[in-house]
Amino acid sequence: MASHTDSVPAVRYLAVTFDCADPAELARFYSEALGLPVALSTDGFVLVGREGSPGLGFYRVDDYRRPTWPDSSVPKQAHLDLGVDDLDAAEARLVALGAVTADVQPLPDRRRILLDPAGHPFCITL
Repeated sequence: MASHTDSVPAVRYLAVTFDCADPAELARFYSEALGLPVALSTDGFVLVGREGSPGLGFYRVDDYRRPTWPDSSVPKQAHLDLGVDDLDAAEARLVALGAVTADVQPLPDRRRILLDPAGHPFCITL
Protein backbone atom coordinates (compact mmCIF):
# COMPACT_ATOMS: atom_id res chain seq x y z
CA MET A 1 0.00 0.00 0.00
CA ALA A 2 1.41 3.39 -1.02
CA SER A 3 1.83 6.05 1.61
CA HIS A 4 0.87 9.69 1.11
CA THR A 5 3.84 11.74 -0.02
CA ASP A 6 4.32 15.13 -1.61
CA SER A 7 4.41 13.43 -5.03
CA VAL A 8 0.87 12.08 -4.59
CA PRO A 9 -1.74 14.79 -5.26
CA ALA A 10 -4.17 15.35 -2.41
CA VAL A 11 -7.82 14.82 -3.24
CA ARG A 12 -10.53 16.18 -1.00
CA TYR A 13 -14.28 16.17 -1.13
CA LEU A 14 -15.66 19.65 -1.89
CA ALA A 15 -19.34 19.32 -2.79
CA VAL A 16 -22.13 17.38 -4.37
CA THR A 17 -23.67 19.35 -7.24
CA PHE A 18 -27.24 18.97 -8.44
CA ASP A 19 -28.47 19.88 -11.90
CA CYS A 20 -31.58 22.08 -11.87
CA ALA A 21 -33.41 24.78 -13.79
CA ASP A 22 -33.03 27.50 -11.13
CA PRO A 23 -29.85 27.31 -9.01
CA ALA A 24 -30.76 30.29 -6.84
CA GLU A 25 -34.13 28.82 -5.87
CA LEU A 26 -32.77 25.36 -5.09
CA ALA A 27 -29.87 26.89 -3.13
CA ARG A 28 -32.36 28.98 -1.12
CA PHE A 29 -34.27 25.82 -0.19
CA TYR A 30 -31.19 23.88 0.99
CA SER A 31 -29.62 26.94 2.61
CA GLU A 32 -32.70 27.44 4.78
CA ALA A 33 -33.30 23.72 5.34
CA LEU A 34 -29.74 23.02 6.50
CA GLY A 35 -28.78 26.41 7.95
CA LEU A 36 -25.90 26.81 5.48
CA PRO A 37 -24.86 30.15 4.02
CA VAL A 38 -24.46 30.82 0.31
CA ALA A 39 -20.71 30.62 -0.28
CA LEU A 40 -20.63 31.38 -4.02
CA SER A 41 -23.24 32.61 -6.46
CA THR A 42 -23.12 33.18 -10.20
CA ASP A 43 -25.92 33.21 -12.76
CA GLY A 44 -25.46 29.50 -13.51
CA PHE A 45 -24.11 28.07 -10.25
CA VAL A 46 -24.70 28.50 -6.52
CA LEU A 47 -22.76 26.80 -3.71
CA VAL A 48 -23.98 26.60 -0.12
CA GLY A 49 -21.73 25.60 2.76
CA ARG A 50 -19.25 26.78 5.32
CA GLU A 51 -15.64 27.52 4.46
CA GLY A 52 -13.45 24.47 4.98
CA SER A 53 -16.40 22.03 4.90
CA PRO A 54 -18.03 20.19 2.00
CA GLY A 55 -21.01 21.95 0.49
CA LEU A 56 -23.88 21.53 -1.93
CA GLY A 57 -23.77 23.00 -5.41
CA PHE A 58 -26.60 23.76 -7.81
CA TYR A 59 -25.88 24.01 -11.53
CA ARG A 60 -28.22 25.49 -14.15
CA VAL A 61 -29.15 23.09 -16.96
CA ASP A 62 -31.32 24.73 -19.61
CA ASP A 63 -33.15 21.55 -20.62
CA TYR A 64 -33.40 20.17 -17.06
CA ARG A 65 -36.08 17.54 -16.58
CA ARG A 66 -37.36 16.76 -13.09
CA PRO A 67 -36.81 13.19 -11.87
CA THR A 68 -40.01 11.13 -12.01
CA TRP A 69 -39.12 8.91 -9.04
CA PRO A 70 -40.30 6.25 -8.28
CA ASP A 71 -41.04 5.90 -12.02
CA SER A 72 -37.67 5.67 -13.77
CA SER A 73 -38.62 7.38 -17.06
CA VAL A 74 -36.51 10.35 -15.85
CA PRO A 75 -34.20 8.80 -13.25
CA LYS A 76 -33.03 10.49 -10.09
CA GLN A 77 -29.43 11.54 -10.42
CA ALA A 78 -28.63 11.39 -6.69
CA HIS A 79 -30.33 11.91 -3.37
CA LEU A 80 -29.44 13.20 0.07
CA ASP A 81 -30.11 11.46 3.36
CA LEU A 82 -30.62 13.95 6.19
CA GLY A 83 -30.77 12.99 9.87
CA VAL A 84 -33.56 14.45 12.01
CA ASP A 85 -34.79 14.05 15.61
CA ASP A 86 -38.51 14.44 14.83
CA LEU A 87 -39.86 13.20 11.49
CA ASP A 88 -43.18 15.06 11.65
CA ALA A 89 -41.66 18.41 12.65
CA ALA A 90 -38.83 18.14 10.09
CA GLU A 91 -41.23 17.15 7.33
CA ALA A 92 -43.55 20.08 8.13
CA ARG A 93 -40.63 22.54 8.12
CA LEU A 94 -39.21 21.26 4.83
CA VAL A 95 -42.63 21.30 3.16
CA ALA A 96 -43.09 24.90 4.34
CA LEU A 97 -39.75 25.71 2.66
CA GLY A 98 -40.90 24.25 -0.65
CA ALA A 99 -40.44 20.46 -0.51
CA VAL A 100 -43.22 18.05 -1.43
CA THR A 101 -43.89 14.79 0.40
CA ALA A 102 -43.48 11.86 -2.00
CA ASP A 103 -46.47 9.60 -2.59
CA VAL A 104 -44.32 6.50 -1.95
CA GLN A 105 -43.27 6.03 1.70
CA PRO A 106 -41.78 2.53 2.29
CA LEU A 107 -40.77 3.12 5.96
CA PRO A 108 -42.81 6.12 7.17
CA ASP A 109 -42.11 5.46 10.88
CA ARG A 110 -38.31 5.66 10.36
CA ARG A 111 -37.80 7.62 7.15
CA ARG A 112 -39.74 10.08 5.00
CA ILE A 113 -39.08 10.71 1.34
CA LEU A 114 -39.55 14.24 0.08
CA LEU A 115 -38.90 15.99 -3.23
CA ASP A 116 -36.96 19.25 -3.27
CA PRO A 117 -38.24 22.18 -5.38
CA ALA A 118 -36.41 20.82 -8.46
CA GLY A 119 -37.88 17.33 -7.99
CA HIS A 120 -34.82 15.57 -6.52
CA PRO A 121 -35.90 12.96 -3.94
CA PHE A 122 -34.25 13.17 -0.52
CA CYS A 123 -34.81 11.33 2.75
CA ILE A 124 -35.17 12.50 6.31
CA THR A 125 -34.33 9.71 8.72
CA LEU A 126 -34.42 9.22 12.47
